[in-house]
Amino acid sequence: MSLVALSAAIILWPSPPKTSVPASTGVMPTLLKEGWHYWQMEEKVKHQVQQLQSTMAPEVEPQPLDDRRRHYAIESGDSLSRIFSKQGFSQQQMHQVMAADQSLLALDVLRPGHTLTFQLDDNDQLLSMELFVHAGNRVLYQREDDGEFSYQELLNPGEWHSETLVGEIHGSFYVSAKNAGLNDAEIATVHQLFRDRVNFSRDIQAGARFQVVRSDNYVGDDATGQSRIEGIRIFNRRQQLTAFLHDNGQYFDAEGNSLQRAFMRIPLQREFRISSAFNPQRRHPVTRRVSPHNGTDFATPTGTPVLAAADGRVVRVENHPFAGRYVEIQHHGNYKTRYLHLDRSLVRNGQRVERGQRIALSGATGRVTGPHLHYELHVNNRPVNPMTANIPLAQPIPDEGRDAFFERVAFMIKQMDEETLLAQRH
Repeated sequence: MSLVALSAAIILWPSPPKTSVPASTGVMPTLLKEGWHYWQMEEKVKHQVQQLQSTMAPEVEPQPLDDRRRHYAIESGDSLSRIFSKQGFSQQQMHQVMAADQSLLALDVLRPGHTLTFQLDDNDQLLSMELFVHAGNRVLYQREDDGEFSYQELLNPGEWHSETLVGEIHGSFYVSAKNAGLNDAEIATVHQLFRDRVNFSRDIQAGARFQVVRSDNYVGDDATGQSRIEGIRIFNRRQQLTAFLHDNGQYFDAEGNSLQRAFMRIPLQREFRISSAFNPQRRHPVTRRVSPHNGTDFATPTGTPVLAAADGRVVRVENHPFAGRYVEIQHHGNYKTRYLHLDRSLVRNGQRVERGQRIALSGATGRVTGPHLHYELHVNNRPVNPMTANIPLAQPIPDEGRDAFFERVAFMIKQMDEETLLAQRH
């Protein structure tokens, strides 16, 4: 606006009078003086306009464009096949990338907000592809000398920042918790933690209070979208429900008693021979590159019932050209299990399952040499050896770290009470 006003001032500024007078009258010096004054004012305005233009539109040297690098933002309904087709890449290249991703299965969960960055070689062939999940999770797929692809996870754990959410229950716990700021997954966690102690649709009294300590993950100033419940208290009539997250990923009440049912070490009705053990550093026998085996293979005949290792919710039922038909279950805390190469799935996405429930029949789908069950256990989104991992066994809190746990519980309770007092004052 200032630039427009100054430009208008220059255009509309009155010109010096052009009166013709005799030189002898003595008026000429006055006119020259006035003309000089007008010229000074006009030059001053021009200078101000130039300064404004310099400030508002600084000169930027053109940057060379990298035509070998492409960025693609994932849209709703996108698939890897559709994206590769739009980018002009072959199905062979896509399968090579998916073969590398078999141990990770990150490309099976493409969502809006994720981005792909493609790097091309001098022949416009795919050299590398980076999947950006969030600020703390990127995956790089790199073409090797033999033409196959390998992957590398680029992880940044970032920092966790906690906040305390408080509220009263009026109507349903779900609606009240949503109003307080909890999301659907967090509400489901609360339901699952206390399901053996209270029926949320029948036993919760109007006016019951809840306090939640939730942590959100950040890398620098960027939120990754990851969150976790670290502590919760519900006051219902004379009943007090408590749950606090331990460093081992399990929830305990304020007295240190486990709130979780035991995991099954083996998700089968009986033991089968282990045909391939967990080995994150396994090397390919030909290329000698690290080709992680992130699970345990059981030599099960096709049709063998596969059981849920613990209570949880089915989050993926997929078909993959290399992993075959598989099921993924999210359990309480930071636990997740996967079951690969299935002949048939007996559950659907979003379904709640209980420990020991039949979820599938084992098979030989995907890239396999014979029928077997590939079973994976993930803790904090990292694969661990399910045969040796410290999994929840419904036992009291371990002696190691017990004092530190209770100190943290006391600190969170203090936070909860302070936030409740602040909410009541407002």
